[in-house]
Amino acid sequence: MSKIIVEIMPKPEILDPQGKAVAGVLQRLGHEQITGVRIGKRFEVEVDGEVSDELLSKVAEVAADVFSNPVIEDVVSVAAAKEA
Repeated sequence: MSKIIVEIMPKPEILDPQGKAVAGVLQRLGHEQITGVRIGKRFEVEVDGEVSDELLSKVAEVAADVFSNPVIEDVVSVAAAKEA
């Protein structure tokens, strides 16, 4: 069994209040070098067999159609998980 990692983030023009709140907490905790945080979603998709370019393409379609809201989110990466 193999795993594919899908990462989805809010579009740059979309406000991220949760990320802004986390960035504010980090500033108050003394992490002044951290100036911004954006929070997204990560999906771990288990698949049978080896991960091929064709399978990655199919999972990317699923991510765009099912995992994300294309009005406010972008699918930023679809990649085979690195083996530990």
